[in-house]
Amino acid sequence: MDAGTVRSWMSASAAAIREQRDYLTQLDAAIGDADHGANMDRGFTAVLEQLDAAEASQPPGKLLLTAGSTLVSTVGGASGPLWGTALRRAGRALGEEVEFDGPQLAAALEAALGGVVELGAAAEGEKTMVDSLAPAVRTLREQLAGGSELGPALAAARAASEEGMRATVPLQATKGRASYLGERSIGHQDPGATSTALIVAALEQAISRGA
Repeated sequence: MDAGTVRSWMSASAAAIREQRDYLTQLDAAIGDADHGANMDRGFTAVLEQLDAAEASQPPGKLLLTAGSTLVSTVGGASGPLWGTALRRAGRALGEEVEFDGPQLAAALEAALGGVVELGAAAEGEKTMVDSLAPAVRTLREQLAGGSELGPALAAARAASEEGMRATVPLQATKGRASYLGERSIGHQDPGATSTALIVAALEQAISRGA
């Protein structure tokens, strides 16, 4: 995997979010400000513009730093700072290396998760993007440690992410805008967990296409 992998991941993420923009907005209308789809779409569109303008020789870590900084500056609400921090932490974890392997990817995603948990002060079970990202990262690490190839490991991580997303429906939100609703947040799928599942699926797609 290399810089092309990161570019493909961001491109696939942007496409998935654009396709699901209205759905993300509907989810957010139920328990948030009804702007999650628009915000994420705007942010990832800006990411693609910045990556297109970046030098072709930039390593993958640097591209992730650029993507993260772009999201912070263009996405409103909590999603921009959270995903911006996640991608910047992942970029720093990859460093200046031109290529990276499965374990390095897992370490970068663990760093991304750590940034989200730290900034959002959130844990699994609180109806946030952590409910989708944490099981994906954990599953990827476990699969690779158990000897799985990267492709199957990513497929398992994507499935775990989607399962975590669906598991937010019966939860009561205790963090973010949705927490103001109290028990009324129960019965709704978290939009942040949903967009996170899309981004994890985009990563699997980008790597499988490049394999």
